[in-house]
Amino acid sequence: MNNSKVTVIKQFKLPIFLVAFLFVFLSQSFAKDYGDAIVSGSIADARNLLPLLASDSASQSASGLIFNGLVKYDKDINLVGDLAESWEIKDGGLTIIFHLRKNVKWHDGFPFTASDVEFTYQKLIDPKIRTPYSGDFERIKSLEVIDDYTVKVTYKEPFAPGLASWGMSIIPKHLLEKEDLNTTKFSRHPIGTGPYKFKSWKSQEKIELASNRNYFEHRPYLDREIFRVIPDESTIFLELQTQGLDSAGLTPLQFTRQTDTPFFQKNYRKFKVPSFTYIYLGFNLNNPKFKDKRVRQALNYAVDKNEIINIVLLGLGKICTGPFVPNSWAFNDKVKPAQFDSKKAKELLRECGWINKNGWLEKDGKRFEFTIITNQGNEERLKVAQIIQRRLKDVGIKVNVKVLEWSVFLTEFIDKKNFESVLLGWGLGREPDNFDIWHSSKTKEGEFNFIGYKNEEVDNLLTSARRTFNQEERKACYHRIQEILYDEQPYMFLYVPDGLSVLHSRFQGVKLEPIGIGYNFIDWWVPLGKQRYKTVISSR
Repeated sequence: MNNSKVTVIKQFKLPIFLVAFLFVFLSQSFAKDYGDAIVSGSIADARNLLPLLASDSASQSASGLIFNGLVKYDKDINLVGDLAESWEIKDGGLTIIFHLRKNVKWHDGFPFTASDVEFTYQKLIDPKIRTPYSGDFERIKSLEVIDDYTVKVTYKEPFAPGLASWGMSIIPKHLLEKEDLNTTKFSRHPIGTGPYKFKSWKSQEKIELASNRNYFEHRPYLDREIFRVIPDESTIFLELQTQGLDSAGLTPLQFTRQTDTPFFQKNYRKFKVPSFTYIYLGFNLNNPKFKDKRVRQALNYAVDKNEIINIVLLGLGKICTGPFVPNSWAFNDKVKPAQFDSKKAKELLRECGWINKNGWLEKDGKRFEFTIITNQGNEERLKVAQIIQRRLKDVGIKVNVKVLEWSVFLTEFIDKKNFESVLLGWGLGREPDNFDIWHSSKTKEGEFNFIGYKNEEVDNLLTSARRTFNQEERKACYHRIQEILYDEQPYMFLYVPDGLSVLHSRFQGVKLEPIGIGYNFIDWWVPLGKQRYKTVISSR
């Protein structure tokens, strides 16, 4: 779930900084230095560092460095082994046999084994655990531990996202088998197998991680990662100007104008790339106002997406036409965005019984009025909400805008479906399966279909796309899903923003590849003479 610039549902555990221009890395002939720290800024605090319950970007960014999955994506967006050294796919894809690494230990020194994989799977399918990720694992017929380092997974039927789904982080059985995962203290004091160990967490202030010097790949060169919580984009920018932060997302204004200075050119690198993120206005479909799709279509016609992109993004984005972004192989370019047309919007609303009285639409004696909620600290979304508010006023709909602190926003409003409409974003994985967002079975508290969308054809298409390994057949399913969703408008699909960020220029080893630059984070380093943090970092 996207709380700032970039969020990914299943990012497979390593933070990815997306870049747009070719950065040429000059390899060094001398040894890399250990030490220093990287300080990143975020407008939101993490909610939960237990991977099975980490559904927001702040939580995933931190837990992704603490834990590993069995597989991960490499620089060319190919699946490679992580905790799994290799695997065999048999029986037409119905069976995957994972061969696990034998030299991996949890941060407390306990050996990682196949029993941890079995335990993680059991918890993922446990209906008492409030995880949004169970959908990928419900298709498993059996998971068998062959020996300490071999796991056999058998699916009930072909399941195309099966291998990629094992990017899910594995959790330690020896520490959690007697715990209630919904309430365990482990979620704030996690122990994983990853390149960084949990060190401390001061709520609404910072999370600090320390490098795992015994990491099975190799010791990370950067000794620490600090995630600072700064719930305001302007303050984050001020911190960049004093070099109190090493990396952060930028607003379009900051990217295009405010960082075009000698100071930023000397001290930071800027990055801009098309993202795997889209921003939407989601409607609570259990609310009678939004049950008729003609009303949702009218709202879509009434809002000018180009106006939003030009004013708010300064042109750094594209109109969104559905649940897949243009960079995805699942994207259907035949689905064209509806043109801004307030006249057509009024006609549709009139068909639905909404009559203009004194400038406002009414039906059965009630004014058409609803509230958009969004998260605190994101000025971009607030501006978008205000444009929507103004455009809908033009067709006679009164819109209120409510801004909420991120944790409260998710816990009290999204998870409990306590909203009329929500302005939010999805960050997508490279695997286009989005069963968890759109399938009608995924509407329980804490799950991702929190708007309550139900469509039998979409359900069947989502299931069919999972049952075939033929990409063309899968593509046909996803194309049809995009057509249906754009026609039904359960979300008003707004835009796909460019990913905008900066990184301090003292970091070496940063290489642009198709997946971005964060894939080799443990190889980033800083020459001794440029290191800023020697032993203990202050909270600033």
